[in-house]
Amino acid sequence: MVAMKNKNIILLLVAGLFLSTGSDVFAQNEIFNPIKEVLKTGNAKEVSQYLSSSVDISVDGNLNTYSKAQAEFVLRDFFKKHPPTDFSILHSGASKGGQQYAIGRYQSNGESYNLMVRVKEVSGQNLIQELTFQKE
Repeated sequence: MVAMKNKNIILLLVAGLFLSTGSDVFAQNEIFNPIKEVLKTGNAKEVSQYLSSSVDISVDGNLNTYSKAQAEFVLRDFFKKHPPTDFSILHSGASKGGQQYAIGRYQSNGESYNLMVRVKEVSGQNLIQELTFQKE
């Protein structure tokens, strides 16, 4: 009888772990799905609605910090040179401090980039703070 209770307790703990992990993944997908969809369009104006007032953008190791308006121009130029054919999120998570991030693959006419997107909650909205494009 004691062994059966221990098995039930273990099953409940394991189920709770999967449920809590699943809800975290679901919450991260909710955060990154709209961002993923606008990145697929290659429309810098649409992406800009998800940008923070200050954004770090790195392309192949060249990191700069831009205002939201400047970042829109930088993205417009990048999308013009590298129009997206696909973008998919491979992994999403959060740092110990709660910073949400996603790592994905941005594809453009035979080129492939690893893309890291870091967001921060500002006034109840998740805004992009960093975009890092690294050519594979």
